[in-house]
Amino acid sequence: MPEIDAGEGPVQGPERTEASRRNFMRKVFFASGATALVTMGSAGAWTALADDSAGTADASASPSPSGAPSGGPGGGTGGPGNQSLTEEFFGLTTDGKRIDDLFTIHSTRVDTAPVITAANAFLAGLTDTQKTATQFTVHSTEWRLWSNIDSYSRQGVSLADLTDTQKDLGTALLKAALSADGLETTEKIRKINQAAGEAIGNTTSFNEDAYYWTLMGTPSDTEPWGFQFDGHHCVINYFVLGDQVVMSPCFWGSEPTSMEIDGETVTVCHEEVLASLAFVNSLTTDQQAVAIVSATKSSESMKAGAFSDNAVQAYEGIRGNVLTRVQRQKLLGIVEAFVDRAKADAAKVRMAEVRAHLDDTYVTWAGGTGADDAFYVRVHSPVVWVEVDCQAPGPLRGAYGGTQGVPTQMHVHSIIRTPNGNDYGKELLRQHYLTSPHHR
Repeated sequence: MPEIDAGEGPVQGPERTEASRRNFMRKVFFASGATALVTMGSAGAWTALADDSAGTADASASPSPSGAPSGGPGGGTGGPGNQSLTEEFFGLTTDGKRIDDLFTIHSTRVDTAPVITAANAFLAGLTDTQKTATQFTVHSTEWRLWSNIDSYSRQGVSLADLTDTQKDLGTALLKAALSADGLETTEKIRKINQAAGEAIGNTTSFNEDAYYWTLMGTPSDTEPWGFQFDGHHCVINYFVLGDQVVMSPCFWGSEPTSMEIDGETVTVCHEEVLASLAFVNSLTTDQQAVAIVSATKSSESMKAGAFSDNAVQAYEGIRGNVLTRVQRQKLLGIVEAFVDRAKADAAKVRMAEVRAHLDDTYVTWAGGTGADDAFYVRVHSPVVWVEVDCQAPGPLRGAYGGTQGVPTQMHVHSIIRTPNGNDYGKELLRQHYLTSPHHR
């Protein structure tokens, strides 16, 4: 195995030590996946990835994952001291084996031109130093180095590093990629993070500017690229290939989920809570007996948060093919609460994909079913994974008087993923490098 330079450009300030450690993990990660890539029999794919000094062999499809990453139970608690990333990407599966032919390169008629334009404008507005710290190759493991926790050391450029004009360019990029609801949700999470930090007297850790931008690849209408917006309780991964968009993993959460700020009540992550309760309460008593695996809710139940890209989880709960038409619509309502945070055309394509596998979609529940009860729900199919987790109060509990150890709707973590290898658009990326003439 040849030596591999895992350097990714200069890192400044207090993040240097942490970034050095993460670059070392990238080096190990790349080395562990190189052999698997050779077995693909595609010199073009190998060359494309080998050209990435920070790259990985994670576009390969190995026959089975090497086990769950060591980032904890998957509840989004990856962070300092809990951020190992030593395996190549495989994706969420039910049994360690991928289902093939779920995702293909094809035209979706999604208008990605505004996102490309906004991303180019954002990059053009950065200084050379900022751009060097922010732009990675499309194969980079930086895609996977996200976490929702506040103390996690991130790369890229933070909102705190940007001028007002640069911030506006970043907001324009989010506005081009997200729906009005998606943009509002993202902004509310940041707003509550600032206000809650002020309420507990710790705006160093909790504020509206500790959110970071990274861009992978070069914005293009033909070549793969994407961006990541990453911070406390908010992570957006957005991959683009032509007119195809993969917006996952995306993490939205808040503590508290509702707070009075400047005389106005600001509420966030309410859509997924209401949709989840509407679904479970549409079930008959017999159906709830199948769907509800536990009447009690643990402090944290999430299975596929940060550093859980390769989680293995069997289907559990009630299956979509036994639901009535109304119940199936309510099930879809849970997914729509997440998917509708993308632009309408991208959301339409995503929901069509989800509907095509509705019979093979499972929903599992833990906790209460009352309007104010804490609960956990997971929606799981071959093409979508959604979790809504009402957690025990965390470091911001002083902002709303949460009781330690008692799960509450005032602290919600939620995530959407694409199982079977297409988080971060990885499966589309793999196919692109195997099939594009100029990469062969």
